[in-house]
Amino acid sequence: MAVCQSNRLDSNATGLRYAEEECLRQLPTHVTWYGLEPNSYNDFGGTITTQAREPISASRQREKGVVTDLEASGGFQQDLTIGNTWRLLQGFLFADARERPTTVPLNGAPVPLTAAAAADKSVGAAAGLAGFKKGYIVQFGGFAKAENNVRRTVAADATATKVTFSEEVVDETPPAEAYINHVGFKFDAGALTAVMNGKLFQLTGTNLDKYGFIPGEWVFIGGDEATSRFTNNTGFARISVVTATAITFDKTDFAAQAEVGTNKSIEIYVGSIIRNEAEPSLIKRRSYQLERYLGKDTDGDMAEYLVGAVPNEMTVNVSSADKVTVDMSFMAMDNEQRDGKAGMKAGTRPISAPEAAFNTSSDVHRIKLAEVVDESAVKPLYAFATELSISINNNVSASKAIGTLGAIDTNAGMFEVGGSMTAYFADINAVKAVRNNADITLDMIMLKRNSGMVLDIPLLTLGNGRLTVEKDQAIMLPLDTNAVKGKFGYTLQIQRFSYLPAIAGGV
Repeated sequence: MAVCQSNRLDSNATGLRYAEEECLRQLPTHVTWYGLEPNSYNDFGGTITTQAREPISASRQREKGVVTDLEASGGFQQDLTIGNTWRLLQGFLFADARERPTTVPLNGAPVPLTAAAAADKSVGAAAGLAGFKKGYIVQFGGFAKAENNVRRTVAADATATKVTFSEEVVDETPPAEAYINHVGFKFDAGALTAVMNGKLFQLTGTNLDKYGFIPGEWVFIGGDEATSRFTNNTGFARISVVTATAITFDKTDFAAQAEVGTNKSIEIYVGSIIRNEAEPSLIKRRSYQLERYLGKDTDGDMAEYLVGAVPNEMTVNVSSADKVTVDMSFMAMDNEQRDGKAGMKAGTRPISAPEAAFNTSSDVHRIKLAEVVDESAVKPLYAFATELSISINNNVSASKAIGTLGAIDTNAGMFEVGGSMTAYFADINAVKAVRNNADITLDMIMLKRNSGMVLDIPLLTLGNGRLTVEKDQAIMLPLDTNAVKGKFGYTLQIQRFSYLPAIAGGV
């Protein structure tokens, strides 16, 4: 039977993936193409510039010219989930993620797990497990037996080849996708006490500087069991200062108060951090190749590629009664097309596990815009918002050179973080904050099925502030936000909690 070739291709037959380059325009020897979930595209591909010949002649006609330039770029929008954007955020913030111990690091080789043993409640590997210490709370995932995919606590400092746990482990040989992540700490009974130092909330104890907490990091204080949390001080908090005897917080989503933790083994949950770094040695430019699958021709799979693509602009969009979405755009060096005969570029293309998108009705735990009146952000400027956008612009531009079609490199300009929001007008303080050029801070917490994300801007100024008054409508307050480097050395930090206790919320 003859195979008929269609004269058209549906957009639903396409797909989008990306791979990180080893250096600009060059893929590594072993390539992984990670999947994306675009809802729409924005000018994806290359734009060719031609110059026609216009000689002076009696015929007054143009003659065929030449190709003189190529502008390659591409953008797309996708729903925001806990995992589908995380790896790419390193590119937009020009930094490596700060990760706790894990067997599946973003920027290192995975640690294959070789055994889960009931006899000594352990998980083993050939090497790479020594980072797991006593008291670490560990998330299990990807194991064949569902009973193993739960949270456990490390019973003793691990060796390179084995981690033992306080809770039961079911016997199995873990599949390749099995992993363990450090997601929190379980402190000894009575080890932590909650105190108030003026307006600032503190947890006091001993050797608190050994846990790797850093200023600007968010944590979740408290576990699901009553003995693992304070009676009153449970929730998200941002660390300001860490010493051996005290952790000081400058933001909390709970009404902080002094409280003794007698007989309570307090749990504190942590996440991975990506922030624009102030230390030059921590700043890293990444480039990618974006692969858009275009279906099949008579010879095989077709695709187009953006080559040497540097992350340029990103916007997180939050509107009422909607999904949270993210727009991403790249400035590229070149654009390539491959027909079925050439085929797609080599590499592995893993299938991503399905994830639920964050919605703005029940998954946004908190959006807080507050004036920084002292070391603590205690003066909120509104109660409810109808829309919010947070944008990143790396101001990437292409470097052109004679003898090269396209670009030879890119230049990164000023790192800008801004956005806008519209809130219900409650009182005049927010309008005054615009006029007074007040120091403002913004954070947003999203929760989903025992996981979450925090977007934090420690310092920004406000613009606009002109009230919108319409007949029979609530008075609205539109605000523009312009972020600057804050006291922790970054402008924007995004933190992902791969595991949170049920008490944190999220459905």
